Amino acid sequence: MMAAAAGPARLVRCGQKDELHRSGLRSGAGAALHGLAGAKKWLEWRKEIELLSDVAYFVLTTLSGYQTLGEEYVNIVQVDPTKKRVPSFFRRAVFIALHTVVPYCLEKGLLHLERELQTEAHEPRTFQSDPAPGLSSRTLMRNWIQRQVGELTEQQKKTVLQIVYVLKQCVPLLHRLHLAVFYISGTFYHLSKRITGITYLHFGGLQGEDQSIRSSYKFLGMISLFHLFLTIGVQMYSFKQKQRARQEWKLHRNLAHQQNTTKEKTTGRHSRCTLCLEERRHTTATPCGHLFCWECITEWCNTRTECPLCREKFHPQKLIYLRHYQL
Repeated sequence: MMAAAAGPARLVRCGQKDELHRSGLRSGAGAALHGLAGAKKWLEWRKEIELLSDVAYFVLTTLSGYQTLGEEYVNIVQVDPTKKRVPSFFRRAVFIALHTVVPYCLEKGLLHLERELQTEAHEPRTFQSDPAPGLSSRTLMRNWIQRQVGELTEQQKKTVLQIVYVLKQCVPLLHRLHLAVFYISGTFYHLSKRITGITYLHFGGLQGEDQSIRSSYKFLGMISLFHLFLTIGVQMYSFKQKQRARQEWKLHRNLAHQQNTTKEKTTGRHSRCTLCLEERRHTTATPCGHLFCWECITEWCNTRTECPLCREKFHPQKLIYLRHYQL
């Protein structure tokens, strides 16, 4: 029986079929937990149940040496980079870890790190004692992140918070870039398979079936790349505009601060910014009506698009700079 490299159409159908069965397994596991432990525990452990369901699906299929339901559906078989042997047990285990465990840990780690940095930035607190035995792994990870953040200086915390923000923006862009490359090359549908070098062979059937539609996938890939570069360009332009506005603000901040201080002393009224806890400079209003320093609220909006006081969501473009405001 003749074998050939599986085309992009088969890989897409395989991925969609596997995702369908994984979704069903996650739904069933979630419903079982909801029925046994209640809605509160289900909401608390929903992500972990989904992770365990995905790991179980791939352990029972790929790691055990069997085809997944999606691979069986389109009649394709995994092979290593030599295209002569099935992937080794270690290679399959690494693929499963990269495909399921690593994304979960990355998402949770960035989420806990961002929350801890924002908490430390606005509500400094003392170290807590070591966690008691028996705490969950999530609590241990949260406490470990809290200890590590507590050892950082204020400047390092700001730098790490910016890095976290960049990573959260770059991960979806990386997935979009990989998908566009897949449409053009037609080889690796998942990033985890690209890293581990796992490809597919198709046995039997018409070999020209996948080749006939490869050109349409390439065209789709070019459009995806163009849209991705356009998105990156817009984000970079927006970032440069913010940097330019910040530089212009710093040029006249000192003079404006002196003028505002003189006016406030004359009137005998002082207003403080709830972010920096200092006298408010260049008063800026959020759409919900709260007042902050221009520099403080724009820095806040770099990581969170919500009011620091009432948590109302808003776009940074909605900030209103109040000229000649003296209260």
